[in-house]
Amino acid sequence: MISLLGLLATLGFSIVYAVSIYNALIKKRAMAEESFSGVDVQLKRRADLIPNLVETVKGYMTHESGTLEKVTAMRARAQNASSSDERFQAESQISSLLGNIMAVSENYPDLKASTNFTNLQNELSELEEQIQLSRRYYNGTARDLNIMIDQFPTNIIAGFGGFQKKDYFEIENASDREVQKVSF
Repeated sequence: MISLLGLLATLGFSIVYAVSIYNALIKKRAMAEESFSGVDVQLKRRADLIPNLVETVKGYMTHESGTLEKVTAMRARAQNASSSDERFQAESQISSLLGNIMAVSENYPDLKASTNFTNLQNELSELEEQIQLSRRYYNGTARDLNIMIDQFPTNIIAGFGGFQKKDYFEIENASDREVQKVSF
């Protein structure tokens, strides 16, 4: 009788433990999905800003029309991405191309003097900061979920529950990882 009670207690504890692990995995997955939607909102705001920026600089930057076309193409690619990895790559390229436009704009005094361009540049700068913060939060929630999926014994429950690891937002261009040299 005592061994039966011990067995039932152990079985009951195991079930409660498995359910609590499953619920924790559900919570981590929901947080990762919610944080990705936060990144998505910021990226949508940037995507909505790009056509205005392109139109503003188009008249000034005739020699950089290839860059403007690439930005527009990358925007379309990011919006039509079928996987998160494809989306991450396209968004990373957009960030790089927008940085190029801002750097090249220094060569166009009339453009720099344009209040419309200045406003767009400031708004884009704020958006890039918000995107960076959103990506950091997403990467943290993805990390927490991925750790739970890999750890024992949660990996067993994760396997039965069909939980998948989340990809991180990472720098795609290796040259962006290099430390920039500054000389005076």
